[in-house]
Amino acid sequence: MPRNLDVGLLRAFAAVAEMGGMTAAAGALNLTQAAVSQQIKRLEELVGEELISRDRRGMTLTSAGERLYGRAKRLLALNDEIWTEMTTPEFEGEIRLGIPSDIITTYLPTFLKGFARAYPRVQISLQSGSSAKLRSELYAGKADVVLATEMHCDADGENLVMDRLVWVGARGGEAVRQRPLPVSIGCSDCAFRAPIREALQQASISWRSASEVTNTSAQVATVAADIAVMAWMASTVPEGLEVLGRESGLPMLPPFTVNLYLPKDGGNHIVQEMARHIREAVVDRRRLVA
Repeated sequence: MPRNLDVGLLRAFAAVAEMGGMTAAAGALNLTQAAVSQQIKRLEELVGEELISRDRRGMTLTSAGERLYGRAKRLLALNDEIWTEMTTPEFEGEIRLGIPSDIITTYLPTFLKGFARAYPRVQISLQSGSSAKLRSELYAGKADVVLATEMHCDADGENLVMDRLVWVGARGGEAVRQRPLPVSIGCSDCAFRAPIREALQQASISWRSASEVTNTSAQVATVAADIAVMAWMASTVPEGLEVLGRESGLPMLPPFTVNLYLPKDGGNHIVQEMARHIREAVVDRRRLVA
């Protein structure tokens, strides 16, 4: 007949293995040292093996303990996953997420999959456009969560990332040497337009607009075809293009920020959960990049 393992015993065993002793494990589990010791003894009796070797140097796992440890961790993780899933309230409905097209590829996959897995009954409606337009949609009640790329973060927003705005061109391209400089500058309310114009004017570099489109793919295509250069946030430069450094002769551009905006009342539980997933994903991504 199959026998059942006591998850509580396994948790005590894993805590002792990870912390190297009964005292530390007892503190982490909020139990007495005697209680933890008794749980380890019961587990050893259950499996019929000595799991922890005790000597003057401390505690170490026996070969049987080593075999059990990895499996115990997997079982505990599954137990905790099931518990969370079964005790977390189910939410249904729709959340309207606004994100500029230039950061969709970089940032959206980092948090969307995890959120969709945690809340499978919540429909996600994606809105894209300029940061100014998306924030207007938020204030009009037509969006629930907005990510924006801006020079500064307003008082009602939360700064997530500070990034460099850089010039980007085709690898080994010639467009950067043309005068007037052909620039793919984006739509009329693109946040990058003003700093681009100001930087080029101060550097006395004549320029012309090679394209004014809201479609990021079209912008990237013009640059990849070497008929224009563009300004882009350093962390989101499309693959296949290169950052044009000082040797290009182009002026430095100001830093930009990625900011998070929520409704004035903070939004409902789902809005708050989406914001949490975004914050955690951005922090993880920055840690990996660093």
